[in-house]
Amino acid sequence: MGLRLRMTRASAVRGTVCAGVLLATMTLMGCPRETGTRPGGDDSRSPGTSASSSSSASSRSPARQSSAQVPVPAGVPRAIPAVRSAEAAPGPGWRPADGARVVASGPLADEGRRLAGELRLGYAAGTARPGDVELVLRPGTGQGPLAAEAYELTARDGKVLVASAGEAGVFYGTRTLLQAVRSGGGLPEGVVRDAPDRAQRGLHLDIARKHFTAEWIEARLRELSALKLNQLALHFSDDQGFRIESDSHPEIVSPQRLTKAEVRRIVALAESLHITVIPEIDSPGHLGAVIAAHPTLQLRDAAGKPVRGAVDIANPDAARIVDDLLREYAPLFPGRYFHLGADEYRALMAKNPEASYPRLAARAKEKYGPHARVQDLATGWLNDRAALVRTLGKKAKAWNDGFFRGGVVTASKDIEAEYWTGKEIGARPPQEYLGEGRTLVNLNDEYLYYVLGEPNQFRYPTGQRIYEQWSPPVLRGTAPVPGQAGPDRVLGGRLAVWCDRPEAQNAQQVADGIRLPLAAVAQRLWDARKPTMTWQDFATLDARVR
Repeated sequence: MGLRLRMTRASAVRGTVCAGVLLATMTLMGCPRETGTRPGGDDSRSPGTSASSSSSASSRSPARQSSAQVPVPAGVPRAIPAVRSAEAAPGPGWRPADGARVVASGPLADEGRRLAGELRLGYAAGTARPGDVELVLRPGTGQGPLAAEAYELTARDGKVLVASAGEAGVFYGTRTLLQAVRSGGGLPEGVVRDAPDRAQRGLHLDIARKHFTAEWIEARLRELSALKLNQLALHFSDDQGFRIESDSHPEIVSPQRLTKAEVRRIVALAESLHITVIPEIDSPGHLGAVIAAHPTLQLRDAAGKPVRGAVDIANPDAARIVDDLLREYAPLFPGRYFHLGADEYRALMAKNPEASYPRLAARAKEKYGPHARVQDLATGWLNDRAALVRTLGKKAKAWNDGFFRGGVVTASKDIEAEYWTGKEIGARPPQEYLGEGRTLVNLNDEYLYYVLGEPNQFRYPTGQRIYEQWSPPVLRGTAPVPGQAGPDRVLGGRLAVWCDRPEAQNAQQVADGIRLPLAAVAQRLWDARKPTMTWQDFATLDARVR
């Protein structure tokens, strides 16, 4: 999924600009529609048959003029996600040409070299001249908590200026410029002012049930970066496997796994693309790989029957091993977050947990008082793990079904809830979390769960359905949460790949299947308003610019 353009260079001579002055300010809810007849991608077919991921370089590159360059058509540059605001101006715009350079220095030198390679231009540090693209850090370019991701992209006087208060914003500006060249041959004259609506935007990947190579994961990072997505979460421990090399507990690691050297390489690439990698060790459920090596940790019910994937949280050895792993992996992932899971602990999926698991019930009363229940013991487990990762410099995340109402123990307020389902026993509606003052991240399983083999009535999500029906406030089912789902409360979302039936698709089929859903998620998280471009035109544009 390389970004290099296949094009010959042309003269930098500009065509004559027609007389007259046109100035229009357009604040957009999406790109303007394409008028071409090239068919768009249809991702409602069976995953693995998508043709959009194999678009040729020639289909993404505009035809170059053999004579003097012609002006870039006026209007809004077309990109995915769509730019949110653009101010058109009279003038020829900018096209890549012989002798043009990308000019950047200091902390932006790497961004400059990257863009120069992608546009097949020269690179320089110093003063920009006509025909060049200049990258600059400029405080005050954007406002608010996401200012570091906001950018301005200006085509004026034969030059392009990409400016932001942060390196991530400059990078996103270069992505829009690159896609404008691919979709329209260059950047129209004027100014783009753009910023994301939601802070957290990305992909959640289950590498525990299915092994994915480092190279495959790196390809997904490049795909995420092209869409201005900024998170990759790795769920690497589950019943079926533990997929990252361990020094503290090598006995739990699966034969097919990532080495720590490979993880460092993945993290380094992610950082260069302004993507945070979020590790997830799910507990106290989904620990079958740990239990296989440590059977004394197995949770058993009142009849002595083992409970799949669940450790006995009344056994202090269970906490000791999980904490060993949290301490080991925190330095490997330098990002802000550590995901603690906390979902689907089977003791709490029983109709009467206290009767079914008397050992847990007794330990809860012993630890938290006579009115404590099993849910309080589980909440205490989550709080203890969150306290540990806090000392390791991380902010804890957990799935929404790890938060319970009515207990004597309450989940710590600084644990970020990731809302995925309202279908589990005891699952609470999103409004309860928001009413408690919590922030949420949206992984709505109705739209955003790509579950291999489609078990339990899951269906592969389509980009079209996400694009047309989902938005960040749609946290549960198909209806938006009323009133309190703005960017400060619902922080963003991720598409989630779960490998429940790992053999149902190979790695390439997964990549093909999530291509358009990822593009749709990127659009709706960058701009939560309803898009103005039709789905067919959006899919056609995606095939051209990526």
